[in-house]
Amino acid sequence: MENFLYSIDVSILYFFNHTLSCGALNKFFTIITNVNNWYIAYIILLGISFIKGGRRGKIAAIGVLILILVTDQVSAGPIKDFFHRVRPCGALKDVITPLGCNGTFSFPSNHAVNNFAAAFFFYKLFPKIKWAVFIAASLVALSRVYVGLHYPSDILGGAIIGSAFGYAFGFAALKLDEFLKTKFEKASAS
Repeated sequence: MENFLYSIDVSILYFFNHTLSCGALNKFFTIITNVNNWYIAYIILLGISFIKGGRRGKIAAIGVLILILVTDQVSAGPIKDFFHRVRPCGALKDVITPLGCNGTFSFPSNHAVNNFAAAFFFYKLFPKIKWAVFIAASLVALSRVYVGLHYPSDILGGAIIGSAFGYAFGFAALKLDEFLKTKFEKASAS
């Protein structure tokens, strides 16, 4: 059964990494997958959330920073160390790797964990933006398969782990928002 599941994983990997491989997608996915290309967008979005988003926006901006710190450390450390899964570019000789084969272990994809955690977190706080955050998270996660650094199951596992963290943090953020709203209403009534 394990070999059967692995063969499905490899087939899906090859579909994205070989069948769809072309110059335009190589450029698109290498830009999307590089977190350094997103820092300015992150800073602008967090700034807008903090300055223009009211109390919930401030909670969101601070909360997502704590969330990503936690998810990144948990997935990059104990989870990857437990599974010790070799990246596809290290296990399969013919994987196309436009960025080279680098990094630690493969399962789970930190990109998937972090992006789905943030997407689910923002979806809980701001449901109207669900399509934008989930499309962005999916494209970033998919880029990791396209560039040969992760198996699809690494992405799926990362998305599940990240969504669970995002849900929990989102739930806590909403409770904090409700608590602060009640506290301020009582203070202004007195």
